[in-house]
Amino acid sequence: MTRRTGAQVPAPRLQPVVLGGDVGAYSLARTFHEAYGVRSVVVSSVSTGLVRRSRILENVVEPGIDDGPTVVRRLRAVAEQHPGTHRVLLGSADWLVRTIVENRAQLEDLYTIPYVDVATLDRVTDKVLFGELCAELGIDHPATVVHDVQAGGTPDTSHLRFPVIAKAADTAAYHLVEFPGKKKVFTVDTPAELADLLARVQASGYRGSFVVQDLIPGDDSGMRILTCYSDASGRVRFSAFGHVLLEEHTPGALGNPAGIITGHDDEIVAQAVRLLEHLGWTGYANFDLKFDPRDGRTVFFELNPRLGRSNFYITAGGRNTAELYVREHVQGLDPLPEGAAGHLTEPHLYTVLPRWLLRRYVADPALRARTRALGRARRATNPLWYRAEWDPRRLAYLAVAQANQVRKYRRHYPRGDA
Repeated sequence: MTRRTGAQVPAPRLQPVVLGGDVGAYSLARTFHEAYGVRSVVVSSVSTGLVRRSRILENVVEPGIDDGPTVVRRLRAVAEQHPGTHRVLLGSADWLVRTIVENRAQLEDLYTIPYVDVATLDRVTDKVLFGELCAELGIDHPATVVHDVQAGGTPDTSHLRFPVIAKAADTAAYHLVEFPGKKKVFTVDTPAELADLLARVQASGYRGSFVVQDLIPGDDSGMRILTCYSDASGRVRFSAFGHVLLEEHTPGALGNPAGIITGHDDEIVAQAVRLLEHLGWTGYANFDLKFDPRDGRTVFFELNPRLGRSNFYITAGGRNTAELYVREHVQGLDPLPEGAAGHLTEPHLYTVLPRWLLRRYVADPALRARTRALGRARRATNPLWYRAEWDPRRLAYLAVAQANQVRKYRRHYPRGDA
């Protein structure tokens, strides 16, 4: 059974093409399939279990996905294999979106590319520039120190209180380097530990900046997520706010939401609208935020220039994300059907974990109870379990993968074992 979220208008023959092979890429493919019954082409560096043997997509393996010219050749070849279609090109990670945007001139004759230009992309994906933008517009942002990795040494963190958070300012450049202990986000306990980390980052060849930020107290349930859609005129038309229950805790996926309950927050959305409309942003923008119990603020950490890895929380909550793209960029219509709400209105539970495992690691009793209630009310969705998928080998993979989540959380986030 597919989820219909608005008045359906016939669309030209669609061919979504998605770069990436993670749960975010699969979620995008599922979203298009739910709305239009089409099979996406998902281009990934390897054939991951998430996209292998899927009935709703075609997986194309491109080992050279890190190389711009190679990706362009592959994407042009994919387009030639799907003549007479309206092809929409999306990326499931920041660095893949950057690859698309930087090679727009070689692709836009064949694809609709619903992303901002390079200059706007640079301004928001660099965490240093994003912090400066927040300060300029009076948007809540954590205390931050910026360190030039190439210059070496250690930054002055005298006005920060350890432990602190440390992360790369340029996520696309950071994706291309490797070093022992690499993570997306680091929690650093002492100045000596920070110096050691920065030395390893410098030795890896990364030449961008590293951001060191105030560590806001609280567990994963202090995190928030917000996704907005801006139309071609730069006006924000839709928002989807969510309360994060639990994050993933494996090094490669650290910080990505594993459970979300949708909701709404007028104040947070107003700040996001101020920022996006100041930029003249178009398309989707995804914000990471956290509630600070010390002063009651919810601070903006970063803006992802795309639908996030957990993007299916929006479709599950009642607004199919693919429809906004297709209505505006393919059908030439207003991105929202007439009379459609500008934000999600009903609570819905999104999770990539078995629900019992999610509840085990949610510390707050009230949130656990709410999670259980939404599950019992059949208002809960795992994007990986989809009725259109019935290949027994894929189902077996998903069952094993879900069981492995127990082992991963015990290893990387043992608090729930008590």
